[in-house]
Amino acid sequence: MMTVKPISAQRLPALLARMPKAELHMHIEGSLEPELMFALAARNGLQVPYADVETLRRAYVFGNLQEFLDIYHAGTLVLRSEQDFYDMTWAYLQRAAADHVLHTEIFFDTQTHTGHGLSADTVLNGLHRACVDAKTQLGISASLILCFLRHLSEAEAFEALEQAMPHLDKLVGIGLASSEVGHPPEKFARVFAKARGLGLRLVAHAGEEGPPAYIWSALDVLKVERIDHGVQSMKDSALVARLKQARIPLTVCPLSNLKLRVFPSLAQHNLGAMLDAGLMATVNSDDPAYFGGYVNDNFTQTFAALGLTAQHAWQLAYNSFEASFIDVSAKRAYQAQLAELFETFE
Repeated sequence: MMTVKPISAQRLPALLARMPKAELHMHIEGSLEPELMFALAARNGLQVPYADVETLRRAYVFGNLQEFLDIYHAGTLVLRSEQDFYDMTWAYLQRAAADHVLHTEIFFDTQTHTGHGLSADTVLNGLHRACVDAKTQLGISASLILCFLRHLSEAEAFEALEQAMPHLDKLVGIGLASSEVGHPPEKFARVFAKARGLGLRLVAHAGEEGPPAYIWSALDVLKVERIDHGVQSMKDSALVARLKQARIPLTVCPLSNLKLRVFPSLAQHNLGAMLDAGLMATVNSDDPAYFGGYVNDNFTQTFAALGLTAQHAWQLAYNSFEASFIDVSAKRAYQAQLAELFETFE
């Protein structure tokens, strides 16, 4: 571990903003800002069921995950063409680059969109084209993780995987998202086993609203390499010990947890406790258009609320590269950039 020199609370936001980082938990449909939503609706001859951008923003008040998912899925109705998916992804990638994200692993699903009559090809081709352009035009790397919607059936997940088969070269992994409670990971054991056999990396949402038992199942039944959210793990000391020993990454999303009332305030978030327990936590934005901030907003607001330090900042950024699915040489190169910033930051 690098020992970081102390940095004043006044200078810490500048460090967080400039800090190289990876983002590993961001749903691309959740980056669809109201302005772009209205623009795509107009392009496609559709109506958004809100009078204007501000009226829509005011609707972003959620009591729980399901209330968010209802409005989130309504927003996806404006996405109709490959160019729509490209434009949405490109808008996020520009924001990520501005936040000094050097690598991002983007969650998406096809099931929402095939349910609207689109083909999986339309979705994947638009997303992938933006990722390719990000490398050449923005200098950042981006890869795609196809998420199955857990409120749908195992058969529908198998169908989504089959539809993605012609595009395996565009994917780095498979994930599990949507309503957690009542849909345990083991529901998707067979489709995850098939994806693993195809050489795809495996992650799953677990322990956001669901219990620590869901994290155990994601690890033992689905054989995932990374847990998305995982904040409920702190309720199970045996699980904490396992996550620490196995160096299982946790992709934590503080502003999402606040917006969906997983924690009553950021000051009561357990990110600091996770780091102090030796867990490989990372900071991410989840659905930034809906939850009040992109990755740097998550860092700055959470650090202010919890009184976290430059040492925590280095650890979280280091973890983000370590937890990513890029090759080891790329990880070390990014981590060297991170160390250089901390050594030279005044």
